[in-house]
Amino acid sequence: MVLFSFSLPATRLAVVGLDPWFVAFGRAAGAGVLAAGYLTATRARWPSAAQLGRLVVVAIGVVVGFPLLTSIALTQETASHGAIVIAALPAATAVFAVVRGGERPSVRFWLAASASFLAVLVFVGVSGGFGGGLALPDLWLLAAVVLCGLGYAEGGALARDLGGAQTICWALLISLPVTVPVATVVFSRGGTEQATAGSWLAFGYVTVASMFLGFFFWYAGLARGGVARIGQVQALQPVLTLGWSVLLLHETVGPLALVIGLLVLACVFLTQRAR
Repeated sequence: MVLFSFSLPATRLAVVGLDPWFVAFGRAAGAGVLAAGYLTATRARWPSAAQLGRLVVVAIGVVVGFPLLTSIALTQETASHGAIVIAALPAATAVFAVVRGGERPSVRFWLAASASFLAVLVFVGVSGGFGGGLALPDLWLLAAVVLCGLGYAEGGALARDLGGAQTICWALLISLPVTVPVATVVFSRGGTEQATAGSWLAFGYVTVASMFLGFFFWYAGLARGGVARIGQVQALQPVLTLGWSVLLLHETVGPLALVIGLLVLACVFLTQRAR
């Protein structure tokens, strides 16, 4: 979650000078090259036909869907505002864990998860509020949450067979026939003249950390601890994201952040104790 918590601020910095379509598909293409190197070095076996079908679902959710929709949204919204909508991600992941993974969390889990979700909403609400209501960028972010929750749940379940590293690497590799051409076309149209060193550095971060290395740990954790239960750790991401937004982007966070943050930690602890 620490690696992922930098994703929205880094994406916000990247799209200041780079086309959001290039940020989304370029990061996936770059991570795909790294994935190909990893799979070659480890002599990984090809997934089965059934696993390839599930990897397509993972790719749609976390390789293409979430990066593209958040990149588009963050051309118009701040990273702290994005954290408001991303706070729904743990709940979406838990729902897909039930639908796709057949998990059956307890009532105690759902109560703690709901309390955590509400606490995060309060936290991001007092930190930036919901602005002028539900706007188009919010719809992009909501769609990103749905696709990401699906990709997390499917990838976490699949990682029980393939392992966390191979799951994201195969998803990135099979996406290359799409991500490379789109990234190349967008880049060839120009528009990178306004990109600063900070934009390129942020792009490098979302490529290596957000799109590649972070998933090694995340999918491994989901596979071992259960998608619904471990997925609630994501409740920490908006809290951390708003902290980085203040430090890196100089955005404003409300005074109740510490109290709500501690409440979120308590709720996450309860979800980990629930069956």
